[in-house]
Formats: sequence, structure tokens, C-alpha cells
Amino acid sequence: MKLTEMKLTEFCAALASKEPAPGGGSASANMAAMGAGLLAMVANLTIGKKKYAQHQELMEEIAKEADSLRLRLMDAVDRDAEAYNGVSAVFSMPKETDAEKDARTAAMQAALKAATRVPYEVMQLCRDALTLAARAVGKANTNAASDLGVAAHSLLAATHGAWMNVLINLGGIKDAEFVTAKMAGGVEIVAAAESAAKDIIVHVMSEISQ
Repeated sequence: MKLTEMKLTEFCAALASKEPAPGGGSASANMAAMGAGLLAMVANLTIGKKKYAQHQELMEEIAKEADSLRLRLMDAVDRDAEAYNGVSAVFSMPKETDAEKDARTAAMQAALKAATRVPYEVMQLCRDALTLAARAVGKANTNAASDLGVAAHSLLAATHGAWMNVLINLGGIKDAEFVTAKMAGGVEIVAAAESAAKDIIVHVMSEISQ
């Protein structure tokens, strides 16, 4: 059964089990999907309201894009676990002869790269969702302000979680060019996500603390 087909209670139980997958990567992707879902909800709660008529077109765009991001992030929940399972499978490969050792090393390097790409993609999607959420600031239904704030917090936490999963996999990768590219890109994504989330959260707190 796919993780995304589980009930919430089943997914949380799977996280709590002694099995290493699903783990932090899938949890981060799921957290991000919830953040994107909340952003879509905020936009949908604004659409059709006379008070926000001037932002109708923007909110329709945000709702559509946020839901698309949600679906892509949900897909990453399963793909992250599959990528980890790919790494685990390498440990069962034979390593008696030099040829077997070389094949095992090559397979591990390929598996680690695959396990890096999924959380890195999650980071990119989180950044995109936060950039989208920033466009809703000051234009969305104020009754859903806290939901926008939770979306920002969720997406930022997911960004950090996915980054940790990228880093732990990069530690075992020997391809220096691959590692350098992902390190540089990841640092930029985290900085952009933190900046966008901070602005959103500050605005939301000023709205709900009045």
C-alpha cells in the first residue's frame, strides 16, 4: 500500500514503527503538502467574497497553483520512501569478489543520489509554495490569517526537514560536482524559504494580535 493511501492514523503509526521508512523525508514531504493545502484553502476562502473582489483573479491563481504543488508533494511522500528502500536494498548485494564490490559501490552511489534528489525537489516545491503564499499576504481573507501562518510554518519546517535529508545523503556521495551543486542550491533555497516565511509570519502575527 502506498503511504498516501494510508489513513492518517496508519501513516503516523508507520512513522512510529521500528522500520526506517517512512522516515523524516516522507514526513517532511507530507508536512509540505499540508502547508500547500492550507494555502489553497486560504485562497478558496477568499474567492467569491465581495470584500476581496479586487483580488479574485490572484486568489484563483494561488488556489490552482497551491493545489498543484500539494499533489506533487504528496507524490514525493511515496517517492522518498521508495528512494530510501533503494539504498537499503544495496546492503543485501553480494560483496565477495572485486567485481561484486565494484557493482555494490556503484549501486550505492546511484541509490544515494536518488535519495538526495527527492528531498531536494521537496525543498524546491516548498520554496515555490512559500513564494506563492507571500503573494497572498494582505490580500487574503483575514478570517483565515492563522491558516496562512500555519501554512508558512509548515512549509518552512518541511524545507528544513528535507534539507537535513539532503545533507545526510550527500555525506556518502563521492561525486564532488553533484555534492557541490546540491549544497550550493540547497543553501540558496533555505535562505529564500526562511525569508519568505518570516515575512508571512510577521504579517500574520500582526493581524491576529490586534
